Amino acid sequence: QVLAESHPGRCGFLWRWFDEIYVLLDLLLQQHYLARCSASFSENFYSLKRIPMGDGRQQTLATAGLPKRQHWKSLLLLVLVPYLKGKLEKLVSSLREEDEYSIHPPSSSWKRFYRAFLAAYPYVNMTWEGWFLIQQLGYILGKAEHHSPMLKLAGVRLVRLTAEDIQALEKKWAETTTSSQTHSFASRLQSALRKALGGIAFSLSTGLSVSVFFLQFLDWWYSSENQETIKSLTALPTLPPPVHLERERGSAPLPSLRSVCPLCRRVRVNATALATSGFVFCYRCAYGYVRAHQRCPVTGYATELQHLVKLYSPES
Repeated sequence: QVLAESHPGRCGFLWRWFDEIYVLLDLLLQQHYLARCSASFSENFYSLKRIPMGDGRQQTLATAGLPKRQHWKSLLLLVLVPYLKGKLEKLVSSLREEDEYSIHPPSSSWKRFYRAFLAAYPYVNMTWEGWFLIQQLGYILGKAEHHSPMLKLAGVRLVRLTAEDIQALEKKWAETTTSSQTHSFASRLQSALRKALGGIAFSLSTGLSVSVFFLQFLDWWYSSENQETIKSLTALPTLPPPVHLERERGSAPLPSLRSVCPLCRRVRVNATALATSGFVFCYRCAYGYVRAHQRCPVTGYATELQHLVKLYSPES
């Protein structure tokens, strides 16, 4: 977010594909911890591990990993479910905005479909959240074996790391650092690469908690919740829009009259400004262009639908 706002021309794609990049990194992180510690990153942070559900035999060590079936189920439920849920919430928000401003004709079949979808979504979401709440209450009262339905679907349960697990993890790490002394050159090179990758993974695991707090601080500093910063910024005079612009090929030229939309070249209807550039358009023109190109039509700055600001005249 910081890079996209600082350099929108070069790094704007990072913000547009943020969810996909985050899912890819999260997939690699969770795969590493599930294979190495039989737990997700957060579970390993709190000294927990996953074991197969209903296994009455002696518990295996955390370094042994999960069976393939439980491993892949855990990986998909840890990474894919939150990603799909976030995408669904963004889709619902976009459809609600379209319905509010009547982007589609009233009689279109698409509008009837997404209105039915919007009407059913709150009940589906309430059922989903209620499922989690009931599971957590049952776990608190001792009536359930899992605190989350995702663990039950993955066929695993959480237990504390034992002293044997901790010793096995330390021994595995020590073996990767000393195995290069008793093998051939090819084996030494391979173990050196493993040692380097293990060191990188260990550095990421130990520094990730500090990085999370630092990123949260940056998010707070640049968010609207920082009231002190907002007051200091709004107290300053508003700067005029840039006069000389390095427009990209295909950018909309500025009209001579300020009341004319740069896209449709007509008097603006439902005037809407883009928070990223300050230029004003018709709502339908701005909505359609930003949704298709994800940038300002005049400046080319990276822009999303949430940056559309509806303007109201004094008469209204």
